[in-house]
Amino acid sequence: MTIANIPVTNNSDNMCIGKLFATLPDTASSTQRFIQALRSDIFSQVEQRMLRQLIQAVLYEKILPYDTNSDAVGDGRQHFILDGKDATGHPVQYRSVGKRMDSFGRIRLLRVPIIRVGTDGSKTTATLADFANEVLSVAQQGERLQRFIEELEQTLLKDVQAQSYLTAPSLTEDQRRYDELEGCLGDGHPYHPCYKSRIGFTLADNERYGPEFQQPIRPVWLAIAKSHSRAGHSQAMDAETFIRQELGESEMARFHALLDSCGQQPEAYRLMPVHPWQWQQVILPRFHQELADQQIIWLGEANDVYQAQQSIRTLSNRTAPERAYVKLSLSITNTSTSRIMAGHTVLNGALITDWLHGLLEHDEYAAQQGFFVLREVLGITYDYEQLPEYRQAKTYGSLGTVWRESIHGYLQPGEDAIPFNGLCYVQKNGVPLIDPWVQQSGVEEWTRRVLEVTISPIIHMLYAHGIGMESHGQNVILIHRNGQPTRVALKDFHDGVRFSVNHLAEPDQCPNLHPEPASHARINRNSFIQTNHPDDVRDFTYDAFFFIAAAELAMFLAEHYQLAEQRFWEMSAQVIHAYQRQHPQHEERFRLFDLFAPTVQIEELTKRRLLGDEDLHFKPGMNPLYAHRESAC
Repeated sequence: MTIANIPVTNNSDNMCIGKLFATLPDTASSTQRFIQALRSDIFSQVEQRMLRQLIQAVLYEKILPYDTNSDAVGDGRQHFILDGKDATGHPVQYRSVGKRMDSFGRIRLLRVPIIRVGTDGSKTTATLADFANEVLSVAQQGERLQRFIEELEQTLLKDVQAQSYLTAPSLTEDQRRYDELEGCLGDGHPYHPCYKSRIGFTLADNERYGPEFQQPIRPVWLAIAKSHSRAGHSQAMDAETFIRQELGESEMARFHALLDSCGQQPEAYRLMPVHPWQWQQVILPRFHQELADQQIIWLGEANDVYQAQQSIRTLSNRTAPERAYVKLSLSITNTSTSRIMAGHTVLNGALITDWLHGLLEHDEYAAQQGFFVLREVLGITYDYEQLPEYRQAKTYGSLGTVWRESIHGYLQPGEDAIPFNGLCYVQKNGVPLIDPWVQQSGVEEWTRRVLEVTISPIIHMLYAHGIGMESHGQNVILIHRNGQPTRVALKDFHDGVRFSVNHLAEPDQCPNLHPEPASHARINRNSFIQTNHPDDVRDFTYDAFFFIAAAELAMFLAEHYQLAEQRFWEMSAQVIHAYQRQHPQHEERFRLFDLFAPTVQIEELTKRRLLGDEDLHFKPGMNPLYAHRESAC
């Protein structure tokens, strides 16, 4: 099915609906709900949101030339005009209204319909299908364009499906708690247009395993022969003891009995959970020989029930919330990235977080601020190098699990937590989730406190230790008391750090990491941990936190609470300057990792997907902190 065949609002005569639901659960309620959503405002709202994000990225990343016209708008707003060609080769235009923001010069479009202007001057509300066919085709052709269009169309369908479920006007008190909130935040990536593509999932799969639907998930447990697997665990624990605690004594005994009944010694195997979709779609067909030879043994489900977090492949334990989160290989593509678990990253998780934890354990500033990392305490991966070469590419990264500490082991009485991207969540009734918190303290005071507890740990790791962190909106957990920020937790480090050994404060403490295989480097040239360039370390921090997470909050507060963007970045700069005055011993590093440089390198996420990974796609972004530098320093 191509994007041109996706039904539009109120179009009930589309033959693709029957094909679409061939894979859905045979329930009238699911079918009826989805068809009603296709015919309702939900479809047009999602489609227009996707168009805005897509056009914002096309404009900002300069994928195509465009014109502007501010004569008829004013207030700093302007028309952005993109040219295209219709099916007959005649020129058409797509017009949107927005403005260039202070945050990195990003373009923000108003929530008004994108207009298509035909050759004859007729004006209609633009559709995603027409934009893809008439505009994107100017930038790219062939298979690469078709793959990108597929991601767009799947995002449209799956977000329509999700929004048809997320209909309550506001969140309940239970839904505002961290684990539940992870499933209620249904917005997806705020910049990338393919924010919910989940290529590989049918709509039935999406309803079963998508975080928005908050369905119970029971991972499938496997026993993997130690001779055909590899593991890495934290030095703070014993791997077998940890698994016994996670499963419980009765389940551990049951699994051992199953191994005994297969004529195998339990001590010769490692136990690991896999995602139920992965088991059915990938493990069974691709590892059938290993299952036949009992290198892999199916054990079935355990007692604990889990629930998907925003990252979709990370599950939180609903039965025992204090038990670890599990991050599982999932051979789908979401936000244009394959969600497998590369073997070297599975093994590096515990090494990296033990290292970070050890640095913070002896760090006086970290103790004062109360921030911490959630350790990845155990990782197990199949040893793909034992497979014939022709099978390695088909199975790479498909069978791996990482256990990460639960936030509940760190929360103090009266504390709760929220993912940083949840600060920009607007409920169905139009009221921001943070509204009572902002109203209680005032927008400036509340924002200042958010910036203090969030920016300080990130820049401390950069300045004091020389480590950049991929602190995007899901990886920063804001801890609060009744909405008043107290500290943060940082997570997801098996591939979410970057550093130059030569610029580490304590290079002798750096772990000897498992190297990425050459095949992985070819697939994703920007997926690396070590570099020789300090700017790569700084920009890694900028790309995830400042360019996406902080910029989204800045624009959100400007829109909903009239806090000027420049004021937001001025307060951000004040946090950085205050840190620098308190820590003059790092002065050399303030220059090495210059957070007040005029521009920083920003990864062009949409251009990368549309044009491919043969070249690295980065652009210089106008740094909003530059205007607030202290030139006397």
